[in-house]
Amino acid sequence: MILINLLPHREIARKQRKDVFNISLGLAALAGILVAALVYLWFQTQIRAQQDQNQILQVEIKKFDDQIKDIGNLEAEIAALRARQQAVEDLQADRNMPVHLLTELVRQLPEGTYINSMRQDGENVSLLGVAQSNERVSELLRNLSGGSDWLTRPELIEIVSGNVTLAPKDQRRVANFNIRVKLVRTSEAEKAKAAAAAAMAASAAAASPAVAGSAPRAK
Repeated sequence: MILINLLPHREIARKQRKDVFNISLGLAALAGILVAALVYLWFQTQIRAQQDQNQILQVEIKKFDDQIKDIGNLEAEIAALRARQQAVEDLQADRNMPVHLLTELVRQLPEGTYINSMRQDGENVSLLGVAQSNERVSELLRNLSGGSDWLTRPELIEIVSGNVTLAPKDQRRVANFNIRVKLVRTSEAEKAKAAAAAAMAASAAAASPAVAGSAPRAK
């Protein structure tokens, strides 16, 4: 007996292949979604780890900023303490400045020159006085300019001619002057003295070989 298949086997096979393809496509899409989900979760884990590290770094940076601020405050306090210490040392060193001022004025005043008033403003000293002539004032300026370790940079502010009555019939012409001079601080004066002493010692040391070389030899 001969059997003849009258069913549409080609369509059925085609439908089966199409179903298999759709199932494979669905499985591939599902696998892609799963891989994408896994990659997304991995990236999210890395991002959270980096954010945690960033937060830790921010905390440490804030600690360092606080420490730097504390160091800055300490440096400011140290600078203020040093300034106070320097001010105290300057006051202790400069307590004898009035004595040096009066002593130097007595030494540097030429004959025929008199001081009527004196005013000190910090390191600046104003001298008002009378001299027998303008030459006496010039001599005073020269003395103050180069002959004193405690007074420097004299400046003639004003000089005015005037008359002084010594007796009813004895009037003399004088020069009223106003001089401003700078009072050298004790620390600066000591440095200048040390430098001058060192220069003198160097000069003496340089002159000693020359003197020894020029001395006659004993026969």
